[in-house]
Amino acid sequence: MTTTAGTTSAVPTVTDATFAAEVLASDLPVLVDFTAAWCPPCRMIAPVLEEIAVEEAHRLRIVQLDVDSNPATQAAYGVMSMPTLLLFRGGEPVKVMVGARPKRRLLQELSEVV
Repeated sequence: MTTTAGTTSAVPTVTDATFAAEVLASDLPVLVDFTAAWCPPCRMIAPVLEEIAVEEAHRLRIVQLDVDSNPATQAAYGVMSMPTLLLFRGGEPVKVMVGARPKRRLLQELSEVV
């Protein structure tokens, strides 16, 4: 996936229009990073999510959704704070994590449900 800066990203972007196909219909569990360009903690967790996306690609998919550009999905899941990480399995949200966290803690929290 290519970002707006032209670099390759292990964390593709989803939108209101692609959310159902990319997240809800996925065979793998999907961790959705609800993010915003103006959010400093979102920028802090982005490299952590990139690393996990590469390392755990065989059992987990990670995507990001810009809440400013995609308000319908944000509203549908009641996301009020950024970053919010919402894990979907079988089209259903199964875990919510709000705020940036270190890689080890995030992996520990994910291991409980992935």
